Amino acid sequence: MGKTYDPKAFEDKIYAGWMEKKQFKAEVNPDKKPYTIVLPPPNITGQLHMGHALDQTLQDILIRWRRMQGFEALWLPGTDHASIATEVKVVEKIRKEEGLGKEEIGRDGFLERAWAWREDYGRQIVNQMMKLGSSCDWDRERFTMDEGCNAAVTEVFIRLYEKGLIYRGNRLINWCPDCMTTLSDAEVEHEEKQGAFYHIKYYLEGSEDDYLEIATTRPETMLGDTGIAVHPEDPRYSKYVGKTAILPLVGRALPIVADAYVDREVGTGALKVTPAHDPNDYEIGKRHNLETVEAMNFDGTMNEAAGEFAGMDRFACRKAVVEKLKASGHLIEIKEHQHNVGTCYRCHTVIEPMLSDQWFVSMEPLAAPAIDVVKDKTLEFVPERFTKIYLHWLENIRDWCISRQLWWGHRIPAYYCEHCGKVVVSKEMPDTCSDCGGISFRQDEDVLDTWFSSALWPFSTLGWPEKTPELDYFYPTSVLVTGYDIIFFWVVRMVFSGLDAMGDIPFDKVFIHGLVRAADGKKMSKSLGNGVDPLDIIDQYGADALRFMLATGNSPGNDLKFQTDRVESSRNFANKLWNASRFVLMGIENDPGALDGSETLTLADRWILSRLSQLTSESTENLEKFELGVAANKIYEFVWNEYCDWYIETAKKRLYGEDAEAKATVQKVLLTVLRDILKLLHPFIPFITEEIWQHLPSKTEDLIVASWPIANVAHIDTEAERAMEILMDAIRSIRNSRAEMEVAPSRKARLIVKVTPELMPVFLNQKTYLESLASASEVRAYEVGETIEDAVSVVVPGGELLMPMDDLIDYKKESERLEKEVKKLTSEIDRIDSKLGNEGFVAKAPAKLVEEERAKRVTLAEMLTTSQERLDKVKSKLK
Repeated sequence: MGKTYDPKAFEDKIYAGWMEKKQFKAEVNPDKKPYTIVLPPPNITGQLHMGHALDQTLQDILIRWRRMQGFEALWLPGTDHASIATEVKVVEKIRKEEGLGKEEIGRDGFLERAWAWREDYGRQIVNQMMKLGSSCDWDRERFTMDEGCNAAVTEVFIRLYEKGLIYRGNRLINWCPDCMTTLSDAEVEHEEKQGAFYHIKYYLEGSEDDYLEIATTRPETMLGDTGIAVHPEDPRYSKYVGKTAILPLVGRALPIVADAYVDREVGTGALKVTPAHDPNDYEIGKRHNLETVEAMNFDGTMNEAAGEFAGMDRFACRKAVVEKLKASGHLIEIKEHQHNVGTCYRCHTVIEPMLSDQWFVSMEPLAAPAIDVVKDKTLEFVPERFTKIYLHWLENIRDWCISRQLWWGHRIPAYYCEHCGKVVVSKEMPDTCSDCGGISFRQDEDVLDTWFSSALWPFSTLGWPEKTPELDYFYPTSVLVTGYDIIFFWVVRMVFSGLDAMGDIPFDKVFIHGLVRAADGKKMSKSLGNGVDPLDIIDQYGADALRFMLATGNSPGNDLKFQTDRVESSRNFANKLWNASRFVLMGIENDPGALDGSETLTLADRWILSRLSQLTSESTENLEKFELGVAANKIYEFVWNEYCDWYIETAKKRLYGEDAEAKATVQKVLLTVLRDILKLLHPFIPFITEEIWQHLPSKTEDLIVASWPIANVAHIDTEAERAMEILMDAIRSIRNSRAEMEVAPSRKARLIVKVTPELMPVFLNQKTYLESLASASEVRAYEVGETIEDAVSVVVPGGELLMPMDDLIDYKKESERLEKEVKKLTSEIDRIDSKLGNEGFVAKAPAKLVEEERAKRVTLAEMLTTSQERLDKVKSKLK
């Protein structure tokens, strides 16, 4: 082993070795139980961020642990085509490098460039994951648009269509005027924005005095109003129901209807109804057969229905409409208002509800079984509280709009007869139309929502719709590890898709983690400039340090703050492990063999072996419960505080002593514990543990495939643990007392033990520990009636330990030190007395300052008295 811990010297080499030996490879093996995790596929839109590093570290911990436990552990990797996000990136690249728009290069030209993007960034992402140490089965790497996944997407679409669960209809959808595509409800983010309520007069037909006061946050949409709704039990408006109002600026007659949806407490209690531009208004319009008027184009400009405002941008139109309302006397007032506005999750443009012909999935039949498997605990969330998010989304779900007006993605397998318009859904373009005999078809231009293919990931990646051995063996997968931010994007969809296509849940556990935030708790983002590149951290500190920081800071479901000092602390831990391992290996010339029960074990031996057994049992239980951070912290405490700081220190005398039998025993214990430490730590910090493991004597296999340690019940020794705790507490107290007295560690002192008869053997039988770790020159029992003057007392359970002051202090040096201290204190008191004796200072200085000087004098006088008394006592010892 090298003298210093240098992760750059071995991390890449270790990973290359694992790859060469195909140690991440998982095969169908009837003799083993499978353990499967499918990687949430990162988008091919750029580099991995710290959230990916956390997500993948947690998965790798689980997969390495289960692999060591003897499972056939498959971690199946892949990347996601990320339809909208990637298309935006590719369009930007084309515009920047070629000065062309998407339409100018055409669909085929665009797709050629998009696939080139995928090759570049997909490979970058894999390389980044390898740097992190991710032990994926790279031979099984998948892409959401590869041939197999594409076949699965087409198969699911056709099956759902044939069941009547996919349909095409003209409905109100979420539209992004910037990305120029539909969005599902899950893709709309709600952002708090400053807005206003515009209060407008809607006069009753035929009246110049009577009007309804309508409040709206989007006055531009009034150009598409086709009705007014009031609550049926609102006495303010009951007389108006059935009458007609006139739309300001336009003159359209608006029926006034009663509808229970209207909230009497919001705004004025009278609601303008714009069926083409609001989802709730759309439903009201359907209930009351109101006309639908579309006043806006898909690019966010106003159309002919907007009259004089046609061609204006929607927000410019808002200002123009308000000015026109002012001029016509229809505007009553404007009230400032903070409200949530729906925005595109990719570009953050304000979305518009628009009527459009789109493809939808009927969700109620699919949602019901997905709800049942969670309610009956067939599928469980960790932590359990995230069940509420999952159920809330499914229980309130609307039909899913799955078509997107993009070019990058899975093209919808629907074909339209050019002659009669018949729609044919099939794997390939039909030859002839079964209705009219026509032979000319065109394929639907749209692609599917990214999440449609991601929803099939747990089974499409294993070969479905083919009945492969892998699908039969590895599905359902074991656990999904993901962030709470995509429960409704992805988790929900995988569950109902798995139940529908496979007849079984895709996994039985969903392990939810939080987000990685900046040190101040803010969300990491490019716009804030507070993101941290995992590769930069790996380059500076090593992958193990980053992984251990992420693991020890993790608790299920909670966010984690990224702090560089915690990465440094993790690197220090790796360095401590390195140095301790190097010390152990340097003290062993030949393999001493394994412990066989014939050895004479010391108290420290029995203690460390007992603690190791307890740790093995507890950390394994923590991992079973997905308490990865708890397990990591326990192992950390054991390695640093018990093995390194205590056991190795107790071992040194025997390790370098002349007693061959004692030396062999301590070597066996040191190696036994070190081996299990490396195994327990391997899932968390795989590189350094594998590198140290390679230097162990009589190594027969790589650590990555070594067996997970099992607690040795025979080694559990509660008496040894109790006795050692008493000793360690005593040694800590002795060290603290000596430190307070500034006694050099090299200065030895007698230790007189004055404890109960039951405890006396704990101290007298472990003299060597007290001599080496507490700087004791000798250890003896207190004799009844013995008088010990001037000794330092260290209180321990059942008594005290006495250290004669003569042994601890060099009285001559202490006298010189105390004389200097007395002189310094006297000088400071004289200075204050001179100040306080100056009438000018007392009269002119602030009263607070004068009081502070007087209080300081009192304190210094007390210190002087104590120091003088101590000096007198020390001087008496010198006579």
